Parts: sequence; C-alpha cells; structure tokens
Amino acid sequence: MEYVQLTDIKDPLFAQMHQLMQKIFPKEEVLDFDLWEGPLQDNSIRIFVAVNEDEVVGATEYRYYPDTNIAMTDFTIIGKEGLGIGRFLATKRSEDLKQLANGKEILGMFAEIYNPYKVESLPFGEVSVMNPFVRREVLSHLGYQKLNFTYVHPSWLNDGEAVSGLDLCFLPFQENIKSLEGKFIAQFLKTYYSVLSNKPGQWIEMVEELEARGSVELLPI
Repeated sequence: MEYVQLTDIKDPLFAQMHQLMQKIFPKEEVLDFDLWEGPLQDNSIRIFVAVNEDEVVGATEYRYYPDTNIAMTDFTIIGKEGLGIGRFLATKRSEDLKQLANGKEILGMFAEIYNPYKVESLPFGEVSVMNPFVRREVLSHLGYQKLNFTYVHPSWLNDGEAVSGLDLCFLPFQENIKSLEGKFIAQFLKTYYSVLSNKPGQWIEMVEELEARGSVELLPI
C-alpha cells in the first residue's frame, strides 16, 4: 500500500477520494469538488490517500500548527475492510507529523468525532467500519477524549447553518494534559474555520463562551 500526498485537483486520485467522501459522509460535511483547489495547494493542509493496486482505499487530511504546537485531524476514511487501512494511515500520519514538528513533542491532536448517542441516526455510507459507533470506540482506544462543552461547527457548505451531533475531542500526546484553556480552544477554532465566511450564530456564541471560560476538562468518550 502507498501513502500518496494530493496537491492537485486534477489528480485522478483526488477524484477517487472525493467520491469516497460522498459515499461515507453527510453532504454538509463534504466540500464541493471545485472548492478543493485552494486546500490542495495550501502547504499547511496535509491530504494523503492510501492506494492499493491503483485504487484509493482510504484517505486522511490533517494539519499541524507550529505556533501552538498542536495538530488537527480533519478526517480519516477507510474504504475497505480487511486491509489494515486505519493502522496504515495512523502510522504514516504520525511519522509525517513528527517531521513537521521538527523535533518538538506535539501537545496533542484535535478531532471532531461523531456522537451517535446525541442523534437518532447518522449516515455512514457503504462501509461498516465507518459506522459512527465503531469509529467512536476506535478513537477512544487510541486515547481521544471529549472536551466538556456542547459543540457545533459551521457547515462546510458555508450556508450559515450550524452542524451538531459531534464532540470536539483531543488526543493528548503528553500524559499530564487533563484539560485545555477555553481561550486556547476558541483561538484554535477561529483559526481552523477562518476559511468560512458565513458563521452561524450558535457557533459564534459557543466561541465567545469558551473565551470567557477557564479550563475545559477532558472526559472519556
């Protein structure tokens, strides 16, 4: 299996990845095809696919923020069972992040994780391992914990709608991290969603509340 970075919207592998995303994620979570041109050329956004026999069978997008020494996993996709794709992507991502950190020990990694206990149903496409219940347990085993506040995020359709049904989670890379400062979380979210111009009121209120809070504890998921 190959770990291949995508940097061009015209790359046939990108078309395969986008089709895979549409099969698995709700439409409000998937950026339109043409709008990917900018992110693919952004050096701060790392987009890689797992390629097996010329077929995209998995993908991951993530970022590293050197100013705050944290990472963010945008998504991880497993397209087929029985190939060890999840472990392959996690291992390769970790290796790449270590290189990006240039010798620093990263504080940890944020991730938005579906909470199937909050909503009656969540679509997960045609691949059983992408079921939100399964993914949540796998990420819990990896060490992710949820931040103790009610989370929404702006729709990637940039239509001003708030998307719920997820928790903002954090994987500490250092054992002594039991909480994060509200201002730190708020600044991260403002940076992460700066590309979207149409922010919902619920999201703005949430960020303002975080800025006014002290520490936000990490809880099991």
